[in-house]
Amino acid sequence: MSTPPWRVLALPPLPAEVLLSLFGSEGVELVTPAERTQDEVARLLPDVDVVVGDWSPSLRVVEAGPRVCFVQQPSVGTDGIDLESLSAAGVPVSNCAGANTISVAEWCVSATLALLRRTVEGDASVRRGEWPQTALGGRELSGSKVGIVGMGPIGRRAATLFGAFGCDVSYWSRSRHDDAPATYAELDDLLASSDVLVIVIALGPLTRGLLSAERLAAVKPGVLLVNGARGEVVDEPALIAALVSGQVGAAALDVFSTEPLPASSALREAPNVLLSPHMAGSTVQAAMRIVGQSTANLRRVLAGEPVVDVVNGISPVVRRRL
Repeated sequence: MSTPPWRVLALPPLPAEVLLSLFGSEGVELVTPAERTQDEVARLLPDVDVVVGDWSPSLRVVEAGPRVCFVQQPSVGTDGIDLESLSAAGVPVSNCAGANTISVAEWCVSATLALLRRTVEGDASVRRGEWPQTALGGRELSGSKVGIVGMGPIGRRAATLFGAFGCDVSYWSRSRHDDAPATYAELDDLLASSDVLVIVIALGPLTRGLLSAERLAAVKPGVLLVNGARGEVVDEPALIAALVSGQVGAAALDVFSTEPLPASSALREAPNVLLSPHMAGSTVQAAMRIVGQSTANLRRVLAGEPVVDVVNGISPVVRRRL
């Protein structure tokens, strides 16, 4: 009796034919939702073996279902996956570790430069027929004190890039790294001394609300804040107040506590803010790495090999549930 094909549910927001070209292969029966609703996901889950998650993440994977034995999240973050539920069911969940490291680090540098050189304001002024050649008062990045909150792969890459611009780079993270390309500083000291504060730390119970109203009140007056991590790391109402008062000179935000950013959000009217639609990691190169890492793990499943980049502590040996 021949082995039935693996049924793989693909949830990324792409046309079915594109998903088939990316994740379909011999030995795989690809399943795609007829409509992008959570009810449709719940309907399909009981009859599939593997799930490729949604990077948006509009569609969440909140439970394993009776057959699901592996979940591949095609992104670095796993916001759309209920890791606790899947761990309890013994289902390994993998992400695409490192796929967007370069992209996010480069966005942090480019956003910093845009704030320093008032790039967006200059463009708007010229379009209005103005010519504020010297009035905008741009500043150089070279010589700035840059504080990086988080020293994972993105933090390391960002530290190297800012160092190449001639910046004095320090960092704080929950763990000290002797091999980091930056100087360690306690968080309060980092906040008080940095001209540019770059947030690239992972979101978790200990980092949610890390930049509280109290900590934002203790930053160096006029600091530039660049958030390429998660919106919940920063107290958004406190940040808005700090921008209005000038305690924070300007901010570049790629992430928000609610995404997409609601039309009613006060951030839309806050002064000196560059708003970005969670696109720091969205480059062609990062997308290619995500697809490559995801499909490589699917091939490992089909070949009976252990998967890589498991994030929930479950054995990487995937055992089919038939």
